[in-house]
Amino acid sequence: MKIEIVAVDRLRAPWARAGVAEYLERIGRTTPAERRDVKAARGDGAAAVAEEGQRILRAASIGPRDRLVALTPDGDALDSEAWARLLDGWATEGVARLVFAIGGAGGLAPEVLAAAHRRLGLGPQTLSHELAQLVLCEQIYRAATILRGEPYHK
Repeated sequence: MKIEIVAVDRLRAPWARAGVAEYLERIGRTTPAERRDVKAARGDGAAAVAEEGQRILRAASIGPRDRLVALTPDGDALDSEAWARLLDGWATEGVARLVFAIGGAGGLAPEVLAAAHRRLGLGPQTLSHELAQLVLCEQIYRAATILRGEPYHK
């Protein structure tokens, strides 16, 4: 199963680029993983969120064997073992691509949320766009190590 992260805007901070790259490399040792960004819309409000949503959906290009996961504050907050079970379940189902969508400052468009197979959250706190991507990558890696029985999780 390939893992992709589609996020609005690029990672600007060097620490975020380095951290996300590190975890994607670790994940990539056992399963293909990549991050793609889509251009942020100019302005703010519903029109900008809708434009970004269309860009996310085009970039994600979800097929019948793929799953789209929306990262949103009101999504299910899972512990690490639950992340592992979720990823394992999708792999067992034969999911080809698991695509995580991360919106911009205005969040995810209703169209993205409607297309999502699952909504996940990273906890009740507000995280910066860059930190959220780093936390997501770390949790995916942690789940993978749990499934392989590696000591990283301990």
